[in-house]
Amino acid sequence: MGALLWLLIPVVAALVAVLWSVWAMRNRKTGDVAELAGYARFRAAMEKEHSASDPASDAA
Repeated sequence: MGALLWLLIPVVAALVAVLWSVWAMRNRKTGDVAELAGYARFRAAMEKEHSASDPASDAA
């Protein structure tokens, strides 16, 4: 019985490894699209703020 118990440990470890790899390789809904959209909003906000208070145009 003890030998079967020792055999069960690597089998359970292999099953856990398979489940973890399936979970790690899953298809994620969010990706580059959301990050790129956020970056585009950031650039638009920075350009808007920069054009509103441009120190170079005040000095000239």
